[in-house]
Amino acid sequence: MNFEAVSSFWDKHYKKLTIITIIILIVSLSILGFSKINTGEFIQKDFSLKGGLLVTVQTVPALSLDDLKTALANELKEEVNVRELRSLSSGESSGYIIEFESLSQDRALAAIEKTLNIKLQDNYTIEEVSSQLGESFLRSTIKAIIAAFIIMAIVIFIYFREFIPSIAVLLAGFSNLIGVLAIMNIFEIKLSTAGVAALLMVIGYSVDTDILLSTKMLKRTDMSLKERIHSSFKTGMTMQVTAIIALAVLYILTPALLLKQIAIILIIGLLFDIPNTWIQNTGIIRLYLETKGGKQ
Repeated sequence: MNFEAVSSFWDKHYKKLTIITIIILIVSLSILGFSKINTGEFIQKDFSLKGGLLVTVQTVPALSLDDLKTALANELKEEVNVRELRSLSSGESSGYIIEFESLSQDRALAAIEKTLNIKLQDNYTIEEVSSQLGESFLRSTIKAIIAAFIIMAIVIFIYFREFIPSIAVLLAGFSNLIGVLAIMNIFEIKLSTAGVAALLMVIGYSVDTDILLSTKMLKRTDMSLKERIHSSFKTGMTMQVTAIIALAVLYILTPALLLKQIAIILIIGLLFDIPNTWIQNTGIIRLYLETKGGKQ
């Protein structure tokens, strides 16, 4: 990467680029708002948050996922979600994971037996989660995220003792979180309990790079502002690219669906963190420093 060319372009257009990141945040919020209006929810939730029946069937796959989903939906007259079950050892397909929103166990099992033309005995497991439990967990998660932002705001303000840079760090973390949720909506990635953990990790990753940047821009006085930005950019980008590559390998190689969701959410979050840290946050702090004490 030609850091000098990138730096020169950013130096000339950083105000416009900062505005673009704010527009992306507004678009992401609009996507979530559109989803709320049309579906009643900001983000689609999976079985672990919404509640229902989860049936895992170990069998030689006889139907494609789409065909099985259509056949079960026609049989039961309600929405059904079907995923592929893969062996942890070989990674090969070994059956189905079927989610039912509101159904008795007997009806669900009877429909599976009829559709797949098999007998369910020792080749399946069934799990039931109440919708109240899922809603309670989601409410607790939202409270935890809000509390995390409040505590981060306090800690960051105590450390930097400057309001605008502290808000810039939090804005970058918020932009990453909203951006990830918007992309999940676009690609219909349903949020699970594992996904919630990944979202909290996205916030953590964001704060790491933003504090690295803010510390060098605000605390280092032995270098020019341009040198401080260059130094933090090289370090931060190395961290981010390395993490993205490692997570991409995890996503490709693991057969575990929960690990795949954690990996893809973190990858999306890190990709959003690149412009939100090195354009949005850097631009806001630079504007703040220039307004405060002239160009440094």
